Amino acid sequence: MLKQRKAYQFRMEPTDLESDELLRMAGTPRFVWNWALYRCQTFYRQNKKSIPPSQLSRELTEFKSQQPWLYDFDSQSLQQVLENLRQAYRNHFNPKMRSGFPKFKTKKNPRQSFRIPQRVVVRESKVYVPKLGWVKIRQSQPIEEATKSATFKRTATGQWYVTLISEFEVSEGKQPVTQVVGGDLGLETFLTLSDGTPPIENPRFLRQYAKRLRRAQRHLSRKQKGSRNRAQARLGVAKVYERVANLRSNFCHQLTHQLMQYPAVCLEDLSILGLAKTKLAKSMLDAAFGEVIRQWKYKSVWNGTYALQADRFFPSTQLCSACGYQNPKLRLCDREWICPGCETQHRRDQNAAQNLEDEGIRQLVAMGRIETVNACGRYVRPAVAGHVG
Repeated sequence: MLKQRKAYQFRMEPTDLESDELLRMAGTPRFVWNWALYRCQTFYRQNKKSIPPSQLSRELTEFKSQQPWLYDFDSQSLQQVLENLRQAYRNHFNPKMRSGFPKFKTKKNPRQSFRIPQRVVVRESKVYVPKLGWVKIRQSQPIEEATKSATFKRTATGQWYVTLISEFEVSEGKQPVTQVVGGDLGLETFLTLSDGTPPIENPRFLRQYAKRLRRAQRHLSRKQKGSRNRAQARLGVAKVYERVANLRSNFCHQLTHQLMQYPAVCLEDLSILGLAKTKLAKSMLDAAFGEVIRQWKYKSVWNGTYALQADRFFPSTQLCSACGYQNPKLRLCDREWICPGCETQHRRDQNAAQNLEDEGIRQLVAMGRIETVNACGRYVRPAVAGHVG
């Protein structure tokens, strides 16, 4: 059995008094963060080394005695701030994370959050917040596991959300492979599957709301800085961005849930960061390929399916799915092409999906999950020069 973490996010519906109290509870960890960050910087300048975590924790206890109002808030939430600060330092010095140096937080930022590691309970569409009480939420699904921690955050539009983390066990066994499907990701057609289902079109949410976003940003640029009208205009821009983000997130979850009906799916390994630096950066980031692949991988673990990926340099588009001939002269604008080897006419996306299906079968054969003779009813070509099966 494998232990996995699952996050539940629900929208909160606090009253005005509860909303003010949540904002105060978010301000206290921010105050402790700024104090701890200043203390870390001061200790390093004086001693040329980092402050030990145990010493910083003791100093926080002494600091609370100097600030009696800190006792009005959850003690574990304040200790969690120190752990978050240590994690921020670790992320900064980790070359793979590419995180910036920890910064001081300001209350002017409309996005505020705080985390409580324990004692948060959900019952009858209400969440229990220590030191506050029960707050109504929009509980869209039941929580079957025990919750480990909870993060409360306010978005730029002023909406409060609670994210609950739970742990559960999943079986290490996989479903029997009765079908392997290849999928080709693209900007014209978002996903083309090799089983003949209709291709999924690219929704382009940001471009759908481009006109509304332009109008909202134009109103914002005309408002005087510091005025109430500017704050209201900023809220209008934030609502458009939040709407786009919600639509994109919903699309990703529905798409990845649809892929779970297949025992094995093989997709291409895209260089998201590299493509984000090209002239197609806006379209690439709007498509959210990275988020789709991330959700597809962890949902495959939960459902016992195979999440296969072809090599980043696998020429799925250039290969002929009928004879294996590789056409290196194929251009991006060629949506249909005829194979010079066997004169088979191909649709670009469908042919790439078929090649990815063959690559997925080859990987499963190499893993010993399916037999070479059977191969889900398809012939698997051996991997030779110019021919990839």
